[in-house]
Amino acid sequence: MLNDYDLEFIELAYSEAKKSYDEGGLPIGSALARGPEFIAAGHNQRVQQGDPIAHGEMDCLRKAGRQKSYRDLTLYTSLSPCMMCSGTIVQFKIPRIVINDTQNFGGNEEFLKSRGIEVIDVAHPASLELMARFIREKPELWNEDIME
Repeated sequence: MLNDYDLEFIELAYSEAKKSYDEGGLPIGSALARGPEFIAAGHNQRVQQGDPIAHGEMDCLRKAGRQKSYRDLTLYTSLSPCMMCSGTIVQFKIPRIVINDTQNFGGNEEFLKSRGIEVIDVAHPASLELMARFIREKPELWNEDIME
């Protein structure tokens, strides 16, 4: 179930994805919030930094810094998280994740749910379109990212 403030963070995750796309990177963005309180945002920087683990969710969590607890946070992401990022969500015990796009990439939603995490798929039209465009434009970079 979405709250009124969720829409702001859904758009922020998309905005971060667009920023990465505009920088020549993979269009994946993320935001972290404690209820309506903004904590951090980040985007995929694998290309920009040459760092294979600089995924959008990881960049966001790095920018958030140490938290005493993650048990009251929501992670917003423009694309369904990979297994590495899903493992981090489970490890940090983040209880809620809002995903803009599970159509262009997905599969770890059931893993997250099986660990008690609330997973909300919002099918955000702009996120769906941006990732589909990126996959069409740069299939080799996309395949590198998903290890195909």
